[in-house]
Amino acid sequence: MAEPDLPPAPRHAPDETRAAVNPADIRLVAMNLLSRREHSLGELRQKLRRHFDDETQVETQLRKLVDENLQSDDRYAESFARQRAQRGYGPARVRQEMREKGVDDIAIARAFESAQLDWWALAEAAFRKKFGEPGRVDMKEKSRRIRFMQYRGFSTDHYQHLIGD
Repeated sequence: MAEPDLPPAPRHAPDETRAAVNPADIRLVAMNLLSRREHSLGELRQKLRRHFDDETQVETQLRKLVDENLQSDDRYAESFARQRAQRGYGPARVRQEMREKGVDDIAIARAFESAQLDWWALAEAAFRKKFGEPGRVDMKEKSRRIRFMQYRGFSTDHYQHLIGD
């Protein structure tokens, strides 16, 4: 006779027997994550909460990391903006992705300012990579090109000269 399907084992022991969270363990996990790449505060919080149930301890350790400048949303946002721009994404898309990662609008604005990205040149590079040289095309192709540039996060100002009449 086949054994019945058993539910998965609980991730943690019952509350009565659960050991206290060691702040050093939280910091170690956070430092391991930050050693691989920059993380936004929101990303780091989310990942640490997957490992540790004590939200108070997690928040305390996050504050310490920020105070020690080991985690910085400004640094993360600038790095993220440059990476995404190099991959051919425009400012609207980059801004939206950063918001999804929990970066506030002030940090995003500072990142865009300090990164000094030439969005027009980046839009042209993304356009040329996808479509080659700009030229006259029918309405269907023109619509396809516009959709691509909008999906990539570029405004009409960035690509209108490439689309043509």
